[in-house]
Amino acid sequence: MMWMIIFILVIAAFGAGLVFLTSRFGKFSVVRKLAKGSKRKLWLVSAGCVAALFLILMLVLDFINAIICILHLVLIWLLCEGIGLLVKRIRKKEGKYYYVGAFALVITITYMCVGWYCAHHVVATRYCIDSDKKIGNLRIVQITDSHIGATFHAEEFAAYMEEINKEEPDVVLITGDFVDDGTDREDMIGACEALSKLQTKYGVYFVYGNHDKGYFSEQSRGWTQEELAENLKKNNVVILEDESILIDDRFYIVGRMDLSENKNGHSRAAISELLEQTDKGKYIVVMDHQPREYDSLAEAGVDLCLSGHTHGGQLLPITYVGEWIGANDRTYGHEKRGDTNFIVSSGISDWAIDFKTGCKAEYTVIDIGG
Repeated sequence: MMWMIIFILVIAAFGAGLVFLTSRFGKFSVVRKLAKGSKRKLWLVSAGCVAALFLILMLVLDFINAIICILHLVLIWLLCEGIGLLVKRIRKKEGKYYYVGAFALVITITYMCVGWYCAHHVVATRYCIDSDKKIGNLRIVQITDSHIGATFHAEEFAAYMEEINKEEPDVVLITGDFVDDGTDREDMIGACEALSKLQTKYGVYFVYGNHDKGYFSEQSRGWTQEELAENLKKNNVVILEDESILIDDRFYIVGRMDLSENKNGHSRAAISELLEQTDKGKYIVVMDHQPREYDSLAEAGVDLCLSGHTHGGQLLPITYVGEWIGANDRTYGHEKRGDTNFIVSSGISDWAIDFKTGCKAEYTVIDIGG
């Protein structure tokens, strides 16, 4: 319900933004010349400029990303207007040209280009975690939210796997949203095959996210849930759904069923139940797509929990909305509660939105020492 309210507010803001931009485009001298002194023509020409801008963005990007760009333009334009008013008061005179609008357009274009780069340029983010438990040295690489087909396809994903191999991981953990409804069959199969190229000591482990099992029909996807599982297993990926596994008698990997399954007629196990048969003297790593239930995880004695889902907040200024409304316990980065470390990755890709204006695309490299 809360997300529906947010969606309605975004659409309302977009509509108001179009009206605002129409009024501001009318301040450009070239637009005024085209209107030839007619207020009605001025409004029509300004509206035509805004419509043309939106159409170009839709053709270059898509409907959703065009809206994202327009909303950013409106916010930046409003900020420029505020600065312009301040400058006007200091100078105590009106400028000859409408520089505010020009600055707003240039700043927005630059800002969105940086956002595009941050979404499409994947980097490694590193964490070092100490432990009192006798785990020795362990290197984990976490991949999350690849949403294959969004910002890259299977071929590019395979190239990232080669980069991850250079990190010499002991184990690779995939924390959900590997694919989504927009992933076609060829990409799904190719991305699964790319995972078989990973060179690790202890293997590759996978938990489902809220998008992996999809919201649309299997017919529209072109592949089934069973085929995804088959292709993952065929390429030596271990799927964990409310299961734990002891690795090398050194550490546990616990894979949780995604929280979204509770809405699909399933009920995931409590973390205390999953850890009943584990030796608490050994290091416990939990894979949980959504960064939730932190207090329960800390109370249960988990040493490290890895999540994704939030995309690092994705966009400014809505970065922390998930935390504000109680949908997430953390948006991004590392947090420690008691003896439990929590890491939320912004993900190696995006869903639907082609920009990261508040974070970066990443995979995480976690070095644990004990």
